[in-house]
Formats: sequence, C-alpha cells, structure tokens
Amino acid sequence: YEGERAMTKDNNLLGKFELTGIPPAPRGVPQIEVTFDIDANGILNVSAVDKSTGKENKITITNDKGRLSKEDIERMVQEAEKYKAEDEKQRDKVSSKNSLESYAFNMKATVEDEKLQGKINDEDKQKILDKCNEIISWLDKNQTAEKEEFEHQQKELEKVCNPIITKLYQSAGGMPGGMPGGFPGGGAPPSGGASSGPTIEEVD
Repeated sequence: YEGERAMTKDNNLLGKFELTGIPPAPRGVPQIEVTFDIDANGILNVSAVDKSTGKENKITITNDKGRLSKEDIERMVQEAEKYKAEDEKQRDKVSSKNSLESYAFNMKATVEDEKLQGKINDEDKQKILDKCNEIISWLDKNQTAEKEEFEHQQKELEKVCNPIITKLYQSAGGMPGGMPGGFPGGGAPPSGGASSGPTIEEVD
C-alpha cells in the first residue's frame, strides 16, 4: 500500500503476494523478515522470508502499475491531515485490542508450559485458562469494540492472572532463566496492563 492513512482501506493497493508453506507453530513463534527497497527509478521491491524455513516470496511494483498521480498524492496527504485525529483514535483502539490479545495468549502459554508442571496447582491453572478462553472468545465476537472495552477486559483478565502469577513467580524465584513461557520481564509478574509477547500491528 501507499498512502498516509492508518487503515489499509484508506490507502492505495500496489500489489499483494502470499508466503505459503510455513509450518504450524505457537502464536508469536514464526518470524517473517520483510524487506522494502526502492530504486532511483521509483521501482519498489518487496520480499518476505520465513526465518525458520527460509521460504521466500517477493513482488516488484513499477511506476506504471497502479501508482498514484501527483494530484492523487496531494489529495491523500490533505485527507491524512483532515482525518489525523480519527486515524490516531483508530491506532489506539487497534493497539488496545492487540495488547489484550497478546496478554491472553501469553498467559495461556505460560500456565501450559511443561516447566510449570508441579509448580502451579490445577485449580489456579484452570482458573487462568478459563478466563483466557473467555477473553479470546469475546475478542472473536468484538473485533470492532472501543478502546475502553478492550482495556476493561484486560483489567478483568489481570485481576484473575496477577495474584496467581505473582504467587507462582515468588515460589519460583530461584528458577534458572526466570519464568517459562516467555513471561513478561523474564521472571517478573505483570503489572499495569503491560502486554507481552510479540508486537503485532494490524492495519485493518
């Protein structure tokens, strides 16, 4: 895409390609390296590589393939300025949704980690899993919720997770490498709604 807006639907599609054959893996594990290169003639080359398998795909966008005219560019820049506040609000909403989603999946991964067997009782583990699954189900049905709703759901999830994880962290304080499961801070309990895991930016 080319353009100044926060959402892909408000920008100009230049082209698309798919990176296939990536083996199934837990959320956040696959690493895709995306490279953009534009030469002096305005020809854009985009490539994507799955770092675990080496699978690669690329696309070349030339000036005569759906590119914007000078007038279109000026119009889109003006629109970006006009809708700046609206776009910022949308970014904040998407960021809150991603934070909640990452936190829920990370908590599930933490309590399901084999290294925690015998260190967390079944009741506490199930309590976190049930709440995480409840949140994930809510997210599936409320992708367009407001920022405040996502933040409220994260606080509700933290109310369940934090006491259990804090207790678990204190009892496992001497564990080499800290907490398992990619836990925030490499062994520190979560606080203040900070999300963990990869940063995932969704533009639509």
